[in-house]
This record gives sequence, structure tokens and C-alpha cells, in this order.
Amino acid sequence: MQRENVLMRVGWICLAVVSVGILAFGAVVLVTPPSGDSPLYRADGLASVGLGGFGLLLAVIPFRRRERWAWSALWFYPPFWLAHLVFGLPPGTDHVHQVVFVVLSLAGLLLPVRQFFPVGAR
Repeated sequence: MQRENVLMRVGWICLAVVSVGILAFGAVVLVTPPSGDSPLYRADGLASVGLGGFGLLLAVIPFRRRERWAWSALWFYPPFWLAHLVFGLPPGTDHVHQVVFVVLSLAGLLLPVRQFFPVGAR
């Protein structure tokens, strides 16, 4: 397998893992919200399911097709997780997963960058 294809595969899988993590968190909060049955928690859970699902679709279809707009749109993930880390936002209080998701999203976007912007192409 060519190096470019391996980097592309690793990239979209990293982004898919981040997306599934967001989707799973949202599903858990939607089904079993913390501190009772708060509509705000359910709304956050539903929004997380939507964000994770949308990101997963972007990673699996247009990103794998090497569409630049999908690569650009998925740059939402690194600042999203960095903000969660810096400001101590949920989910969780250990913040290890936030560091992992920052690293995964950056790796997913930077490893296959030459697939989206080939050297010498205009």
C-alpha cells in the first residue's frame, strides 16, 4: 500500500474515532442525563449526537474522497476539544480524553494534508 493511502486511511480513521466519541457521549447524555431529567442536558446530548454524526459523515464520505471543503470543515474539531480542555468543559473531569481527541483530530487532519494540497499542484 502506498504511503499516501496509509496516511489517508489513518487520517480518516482518527477523525471517525473523534466523531464516534462525540456521538457516543451525546447518546449517553440523551438517554441518561445527569442530575435528573433536565431538558438542557437532553438538548446538549441531542446536539452532541448531531455533531458527532455530522463529523462522522464528513470523515467517511467527502474527506475520504479528498474533497478540500471537508478537510476545512473538520478543522472544527481541534479548537472544539482545545476549548473543552482549556476551560474545563464537560464531558468528564480527567481531561485525558480531551487531550487524546485534540491529538487525534490534529493527526487526522495533518497526516493526509498532501492528499488535499499536493506539492506542485495549482
